[in-house]
Amino acid sequence: MFRPKLPDAPPMPTTITTTQQNHAPAAPAGRPVSPYVGVGVGAVAAVIVVGVVLTALLAAVAVTAITVAIAAVVLRSLVSSTNHR
Repeated sequence: MFRPKLPDAPPMPTTITTTQQNHAPAAPAGRPVSPYVGVGVGAVAAVIVVGVVLTALLAAVAVTAITVAIAAVVLRSLVSSTNHR
């Protein structure tokens, strides 16, 4: 009684259409790219060197912080053991 009526499915096309794309050849650049390649390599090398230096500095700071923390624990232990005697 209250069944919905579904629309009919559209028929599938039987012919397949293809389009051919013809690309024009790329125009040559006005300036050569080779002088800029050297600049890019130098910039990449500089970024890598800066990254290595910053990583080494961060590691040095971390090692120093751990050393200071261990020294503080040892000193605290020595001071507290002296007070208990």
